Amino acid sequence: MTVRGVTAGSGPDSRRSRADLPDLLPRTDIVVLVLPENPGTVGLFGAGELAALPDGALVVNIGRGRTLDTEALLAETAGKRLRAALDVVDPEPLPAGHPLRHTPGVLVTPHVGGGSTAFRPRAERLIVEQVHRFASGRPLLNPVSRD
Repeated sequence: MTVRGVTAGSGPDSRRSRADLPDLLPRTDIVVLVLPENPGTVGLFGAGELAALPDGALVVNIGRGRTLDTEALLAETAGKRLRAALDVVDPEPLPAGHPLRHTPGVLVTPHVGGGSTAFRPRAERLIVEQVHRFASGRPLLNPVSRD
């Protein structure tokens, strides 16, 4: 993970590990989760991590919904101790009556955090590459299992 502005003399791109979270989180006003979903990241940011944040901290999730424990987040935001901005959630799509939609201090966006002017050209290149791979019998990039 990359940590910016945490300690004096730590350079703007200091590398830290998960083991450093207990020390870092109590001094963190904003956490931005940009994590892929895999067995090591599902539930990575849960009740313990959220409880370690100072009052008023903001949790932003733009990676994958299951990396952040929804129930633990609800417990912290319902009491207005923490705030959240969520572009991805668990479950997704978020049901109409889900408490995250109505909790003060929680902003839920419609999974559009990746949108930019660079998106369409990159998406078009990927589609062309995938069609060429499929037509030539080569493996596709980033396949998603149906399981």
